[in-house]
Amino acid sequence: MHSGDIVTLGRGHYRLREQLAGSSYGLVWRAERDGLGPVALKLVNRAQMARAEPALRARWTECAAREIAFLSSLAPWDARHVVRLLDHGLHDGLPALALELHDGDLAAHLAAHNAAGRRIGLAQALAWTAQVNAALATVHRHGWRYLDLKPANLLVDAADASLILADFGTNRSLRDTGAHSYAGTASWQAPEQFFPALPGTPRGYVTDARADYFSLGALLYYLVTDGATLRYCSACGDAFRTHGRADDTLRFALPPILADDEAARFLACADGEPGGAAALALLRALLARRPQDRPPHALAISRLIVAAQGNAHRRAA
Repeated sequence: MHSGDIVTLGRGHYRLREQLAGSSYGLVWRAERDGLGPVALKLVNRAQMARAEPALRARWTECAAREIAFLSSLAPWDARHVVRLLDHGLHDGLPALALELHDGDLAAHLAAHNAAGRRIGLAQALAWTAQVNAALATVHRHGWRYLDLKPANLLVDAADASLILADFGTNRSLRDTGAHSYAGTASWQAPEQFFPALPGTPRGYVTDARADYFSLGALLYYLVTDGATLRYCSACGDAFRTHGRADDTLRFALPPILADDEAARFLACADGEPGGAAALALLRALLARRPQDRPPHALAISRLIVAAQGNAHRRAA
C-alpha cells in the first residue's frame, strides 16, 4: 500500500495519507473520507502473512475478524475508553477497519512527558488505571478477555488526556474455557499467559479475565514509576525472544513478580503524594501470581482504586 491509494469499505472510499503504526498482524494508516475527516484505517499485514507457514496464515484474518466482531457488538456506541469502529469491510479479500483517530499512544505520551521533565504523578496514574479498568470491564461484559494490555495499545485523547483501549485482535471468548494458543506480549502478561498449563502443546495456555488484571498491575507500576518495567516482565520478554516460547524450566530462573526494591521504588515515586500505601496494596493485589488471588472482577478493582484516591483526597484536605 502507498500514500494516495484508495480503500473501499462498507460506507465509503478512504484515501491513504501516511502509515502510523504496524505490527505482525496489522498496519495502521491515517486516511481521509469525504465528509468524515481523518480516520485510522487498519489493514491486515499482508507481507507478514505471506511469510508465515500456510497453516498459520488464517491467524491474520482471525485477528481482524475478532476485532470487528467485538467492536461491532458495542453499537449503538456507549463504550467510553474503547476505540470506536466507524466502518469495516474487505480490501483485496482481507478484513479492514476504519477507526476513530486519536493522538498517539500512551508509550509515546509518557516518553514526551519524561523528556520535558514532567511527571505523571500518582493521582493521574490512578485516574488512568480506573479508565483502563472500565475499558476492560466493557470487554469482559461483552464476553471476551483482552490478553494484550500494554502502553502501545492505549491511545491518548488529547482533548481531555483520557485513555482509549484499542487493538482487539488477541481477544479470546470467555465462553471458551479450554487451553488456547499463545497470545499477547511476553513483557506485559500474566504468568498463566506466559507459562503453558499443558507443556509441549501449541494450545497450552489457560486464561480468564483475571489475566487482564495482572497486566493492569504492570501498567500501574509503569505509570507511577515514570515508565519503568517490572524486572519479572522484562525477563519474560527476554526469555521469549531467546527461546521463541515459554519453557517451564524458566519459571524458576525468573525474578519475583514484585521485588522488595521495586515496591520501595513505587512508594518513593509516590513520595509526598497521599494514597501511596493504598496504591501499593492495589498493585500487590493485581500482580498476584495465581489468578484466584487477584481481584475477581472490575468492581473489586474499582473499590481499591477509589480507596487510594479517597486517601489522597482526605490527606489533601
